[in-house]
Amino acid sequence: MNNTNRRVFILQAAVGSSALLATTAMAQAKVDEKDPQAAALGYAADTTKVDAKKFPKHAAAQKCSNCQLYTGKAADATGPCPLFAGKVVTANGWCSAYVKKA
Repeated sequence: MNNTNRRVFILQAAVGSSALLATTAMAQAKVDEKDPQAAALGYAADTTKVDAKKFPKHAAAQKCSNCQLYTGKAADATGPCPLFAGKVVTANGWCSAYVKKA
């Protein structure tokens, strides 16, 4: 009986690890500018390519990396944003929900 419990535990641990790796991989998907939510927010992966006519309040210094919503580290090339659950935005990106970090 002890060997059976050990086998079940090892099998469950392997399945759990695979699920965790799959979840982590999915969380690393970058936001596509053509995604409906990204398009609605005017998300651009590069802040220098934001349409100035459509977003006149945009400034070149505004980037995801210095937005209150960005939860990545300052030195990271990408990071999570709660507006795009399960995906990451580029640190140099921008969207109309930008709020300068305090």
